[in-house]
Amino acid sequence: MRLWKLGAVALASSLGLVGTSSVPASTLQLERFGNVYALSVCGRMSVPGQAHCFAKVVTDARGNIFDGRPAGRAGRNTTPSGYGPADLRSAYKTSATAGSASYTIAIVDAYGYTNAEADLAVYRTQFGLPACTTANGCFKKYNQNGVQGSYPKVDTGWSQETALDLDMTSAMCPNCHIILVEATNNSLANLAAAVNKAVALGADAVSNSYGGSESGTGSYESAYNHPGVAITVSSGDNGYGVEFPAASPHVTAVGGTSLSRASNSRGWTEAAWAGAGSGCSAVYAQPTWQTAGVCNKRTVADVSAVANPSTGVAVYGPVNRRNSGWMVFGGTSVSAPLIAGVYGAKGGTANFGGDPYGQTGSLYDVTSGSNGSCGGSLLCTAGPGYDGPTGLGTPNGATAF
Repeated sequence: MRLWKLGAVALASSLGLVGTSSVPASTLQLERFGNVYALSVCGRMSVPGQAHCFAKVVTDARGNIFDGRPAGRAGRNTTPSGYGPADLRSAYKTSATAGSASYTIAIVDAYGYTNAEADLAVYRTQFGLPACTTANGCFKKYNQNGVQGSYPKVDTGWSQETALDLDMTSAMCPNCHIILVEATNNSLANLAAAVNKAVALGADAVSNSYGGSESGTGSYESAYNHPGVAITVSSGDNGYGVEFPAASPHVTAVGGTSLSRASNSRGWTEAAWAGAGSGCSAVYAQPTWQTAGVCNKRTVADVSAVANPSTGVAVYGPVNRRNSGWMVFGGTSVSAPLIAGVYGAKGGTANFGGDPYGQTGSLYDVTSGSNGSCGGSLLCTAGPGYDGPTGLGTPNGATAF
């Protein structure tokens, strides 16, 4: 394998996780998922009022990022490791011609990403997706004030998150237009402002792959309340437990699965991923369209998609502050933009997170796996029908969205 040699302290520095970054090196933890190791590129914890992203990059046992391709075959025309668009569309039964220029998906993330358009072009070219550029009007980048310029300082970990989000949205909705809105930093206040700006700029769906403690978030929740706009939010990567903004009753909270090829009629099988967030909100009321679960308040998640790093996806983005390359990613940061792309494949308007509840026949029910201990209840254990880690299930086409 081709390794990006980083080492311990150098790893944090090269990923942008120390110095001017939002993430102290002390929060870095190498985790193991099946036969692979992974690192949370934004750390695993956040302080009150701030959010961390949920992207997990696959590494070797020492924390070195690698591109997953055999040595000597690292050319741009070599198929990267990790699931690509054709794999994901096969698993979730969506079309290679999905979406149209009339549907716009916004990606909201923190900090700047200078090479966002260039890196996205490599991904789309590699997998035969149509060009999505500033020149052809498909791609636009803004700061949180809606200005195409004066972008925030670059943070490599958040840039990796953004690359993942852009690639997953592209995979599921190749013909949708994309806008990237970069919040000044990872404060919930600035991220909320970026969501409001994304909708003001014309987004039909907004993907959010970050979260933090739901305590004290009442002043930010209205930013996720946009009737008719699909607001997708990652449920979290720390297992059983709820984070904001997934806890908002106005979003589609997206959990995570392990996705594997299988010799069945679908060609794939899924189980709840142990890292996926789920549970009962302690703050927010249960939305009218959600009747499943055992909570008196909002129950997380609503739906799900692949998130386990051991069944991860191919991404092209910054491996450090100087170089871009192919990587493999997991985390519910995969599933939220993927589901935003499925909303784009369907088109039309969204009823907050309620549409899938009326279309359960157009979802794959995930019935095995768990994400922690909660007395064996459906809040942490997958089973027939609704459960916390996977919600109602995963897409079987775009009808449910």
